[in-house]
Amino acid sequence: MTRPVVAVVLAGGTGSRLYPASRSHRPKQFLALGDGDDSLLARTVARTGFADATLVATRPEFAEEVPDHAPDAEVVVEPAGKDTGPAILYATHRAREAVDGDPVVVVLPADHHVPDDAAFEATMARGARVAAATDRLVTFGVDPTRPATGYGYIEPGDGRTSDDGDAFHELAGFHEKPDADTAANYVDAGYRWNAGIFAWTPEALFREARDTPLGPLVDELDGNDPDPAAGFDAVDPVSVDYAVMERAERAAVVPADFAWDDLGAWDALDRVLDTDAAGNVVAGDALAVDAADNVVAGDGDTHVSLVGVDGLCVVAYDDRVLVVPKAAAQRVRDAVAELKERDEF
Repeated sequence: MTRPVVAVVLAGGTGSRLYPASRSHRPKQFLALGDGDDSLLARTVARTGFADATLVATRPEFAEEVPDHAPDAEVVVEPAGKDTGPAILYATHRAREAVDGDPVVVVLPADHHVPDDAAFEATMARGARVAAATDRLVTFGVDPTRPATGYGYIEPGDGRTSDDGDAFHELAGFHEKPDADTAANYVDAGYRWNAGIFAWTPEALFREARDTPLGPLVDELDGNDPDPAAGFDAVDPVSVDYAVMERAERAAVVPADFAWDDLGAWDALDRVLDTDAAGNVVAGDALAVDAADNVVAGDGDTHVSLVGVDGLCVVAYDDRVLVVPKAAAQRVRDAVAELKERDEF
């Protein structure tokens, strides 16, 4: 008997590196970045055709707006924002209630760029089969197209084949975001990008998470009368990678060979949108004169003009303007940290 599949879309973050488009009241998953007018969340939910049900996990302050972007999905409201570990554990718990039968859960961040939906859905279905057949935690490793320093890396181990005939690898290790030389070595060694996409059964996740920093939440959710709020109160913010995946005894890597990018910072637009004759990426009202190799974005209310500069991200939203070298796009979060201290984010 084929087990039902539940897709869990993570939509609880704010996306500080996409400031000023992303703000405390306007998280990045509700933005329409890249091609088309649909939000990142709407596009992600549209790619869950492989699933029998779709849940969107989000924070209380964003829950009311989620149905505007994902009207057919069930909204799962996290008791508190405590990073991906508690959020995913709770959403996986709720997935058991979403379908008849014991499901396989596929976890998807809401901020990815995937131009080939068919290839994506086929890979997710394959990963779900591997998770069900092998009782492992499955992570999807993207084939790198460059030695990126903004992504973590997955080291595949020995190759295996499930009883259903699906190929996968043992998980040999996770590696944090590297410097440029280390990233090049990782790519040469056949490591894959960690896309933060996972598949597992609820039993497998709870088994692997029980003796981790998420253990108190596991115990609460597995009790006779679960109190999710109490479980969240008992754990600290922690990523699922650090809390569970890096410690897992039974884990696997399924290759993800579709085109993929993480729309996590402004320099990503340079990779996913078409450029003009000078190599600029322009979204919104902007003008680039004698300028090249820039990312220029706005909300239509602010005009932006660039003259004789190159290699910049220039973003104007509302009353805010951000200027940062593309090579330092990941550091936008440093400015946001200061803005949060001032209560200005």
